[in-house]
Amino acid sequence: MKRKISLLITVLMALLAVGCRGSEQTSTKSGDYKIGIVTGTVSQGEEEYQAAQKMLETYGADKIVTATYPDNFSTETEATIAQVVGLASDPTVKAIVFVQAVPGAAAAIDKVRETRPEMLFITGVIAEDPATIASKSDICLLVDEISMGTTVVEQAAKQGAKTFVHISFARHLSYATIAGRRELFIETCDKLGLEYVEATAPDPTGDAGVSGAQQWIIENVPEYVKQYGEDTAFFSTNCAMQEPLIRTIAEQKAIFPQQCCPSPYHGYPAAMGINVTGHEGDVDYMLDSITDKVAEYDNTGRMSTWSVPVNMLMVESGVKYAIEFCEGNTDGRVDEKVLFDIFNEVAGGEEVTVNKYVDEAKGTLENFYLLLCPFRDF
Repeated sequence: MKRKISLLITVLMALLAVGCRGSEQTSTKSGDYKIGIVTGTVSQGEEEYQAAQKMLETYGADKIVTATYPDNFSTETEATIAQVVGLASDPTVKAIVFVQAVPGAAAAIDKVRETRPEMLFITGVIAEDPATIASKSDICLLVDEISMGTTVVEQAAKQGAKTFVHISFARHLSYATIAGRRELFIETCDKLGLEYVEATAPDPTGDAGVSGAQQWIIENVPEYVKQYGEDTAFFSTNCAMQEPLIRTIAEQKAIFPQQCCPSPYHGYPAAMGINVTGHEGDVDYMLDSITDKVAEYDNTGRMSTWSVPVNMLMVESGVKYAIEFCEGNTDGRVDEKVLFDIFNEVAGGEEVTVNKYVDEAKGTLENFYLLLCPFRDF
């Protein structure tokens, strides 16, 4: 009798272990599951918000549930945690896609795992320590900012650039990724024969504010074009500068390989006067509209961005992967073949380049993926 009880306990413990987080596939092929999506509001991150709404429309409320973190996420981490825990309180939610993974994401995952250790987490646009979030989330996604130091200059050269102007300021240049990318800009310019020019703009968080930084762009970019010619490419590290930079470059018929955060929605709609109403989240509409507007400026072939909004890519790919996981179609929690195929599918069949994050202290983070998407010339 004791041996039977002991055997029963052993079996039960084994079954419970399967339900815990690990390399094993924990899903069943039952259709009784939901995917939670956490994004910013429209004011904080329209791309990922619209991507979440698209997923809700595509799969329906019986499969997708959404939540948003607060606009003041840096000081309201408890509210962020509460939103994630709220999604996980529904036992049918089997996976959560979190883009952008703002401060509080790691703590939220910890809190959920106290009661739902089997929950699949996919986090994108990581704003916390990479090694920390990689130890908690199943899959981590981020733009490959360092590799841009090569690809952006190569794109500019392809568009006919003879000079590359890097616009930044001291605060940004103190960031490891921006500083590392800058060094690659310099190296790649030297390799391809482009003249590298360092331009120091006002910090938008300084006394001049955003308006002062934008005014610097409007006043100085034409002067650089006058000095170096129309075959001059510009890159700015600051989001607030993208709109005036795009508009001024188009007016000057200079070269613009991509924004600091590559996406058809970043800077282009406002700079080009494109009406997005009724076409929210419609990437093809945006790409076609930008192409038409650039042609009106007679600057075709000299402006570009990535063909897919990368934050949308993370949300949509995350959801599609979570569905495959819940349907039992992945080999464990992290199936790179399935994940990479989904990246390419969401990117419209074009190949997404994927690298892994290398942490100075921890080495290669095997579940932390850095993404590069193909360019779209306008």
